[in-house]
Amino acid sequence: MARRLSLDHLTVVDAGPVHLVELARASGCDGVCLFLAPMDVLPLMPRFDLYGDRRQRTALQQALAAHGVALDLVYPFTLTGRTDLASFATAMDCAAELGAGALNLLVYERDPARRVDRVGGFADMARGFGLNVAVEFYPPSQIGSLGAALDLVAQVGRPGTVGINVDLLHLMRSGGTIAELATAPAGTILYAQIADGPALAPVDAAHEASSQRLLAGKGAFDIAGFVQALPPGCPVSVEIPRDHLVAAMSPIDRATQAVASVRAMIQ
Repeated sequence: MARRLSLDHLTVVDAGPVHLVELARASGCDGVCLFLAPMDVLPLMPRFDLYGDRRQRTALQQALAAHGVALDLVYPFTLTGRTDLASFATAMDCAAELGAGALNLLVYERDPARRVDRVGGFADMARGFGLNVAVEFYPPSQIGSLGAALDLVAQVGRPGTVGINVDLLHLMRSGGTIAELATAPAGTILYAQIADGPALAPVDAAHEASSQRLLAGKGAFDIAGFVQALPPGCPVSVEIPRDHLVAAMSPIDRATQAVASVRAMIQ
């Protein structure tokens, strides 16, 4: 049986929420990873307002149901030293109403003790909305590696509700290994994201992560080994932004090509 895949919003960053769901179904994906709100650092993303426009939220709910597509993971949730946890209430309420599987969390809090306490507080708040939390390690953040994420999740101590989102690009760029992933404690890996990349990181690693990844099989990453190292049933998304092609290739062609490249590597 073919592995269930989800389509990440960055793969078709120029798509609105409903269009993303349509593209997921058309490209053979059963889930989506969605930005609940557009971000200034993603200028190609269209403007939409799921928080304030009830009609847009209803339209997305209807699209998810009509196409049989699940909302696996939602962004953006970023925790810094100055973040007021109460400011997440609107986004969490929206995520819960849409039936999101988990909130993706990036952690920039510098103080180790406060970091554990505040991630725990964030998780407790999310749990009040019936939501799980997937901490995404990202080299520029304060949780920059799989090892750091494993330590944080262990200290937070909320098994089953707080775990890790493992992005293959971040794993490789942080110096992690697939062997390290394979030995992660049971229950800690909640989600995984796939893209390919060259063996050597480009000078602008942040641009690579958000805008310029390679199709599966076009780089140096061991994609098949990565998937085999994931726990059974771990959801997997296709996160292959190629912003240089937005003007030249349609969203459906970019989505279909990205998904097909991943399927070819993991079957």
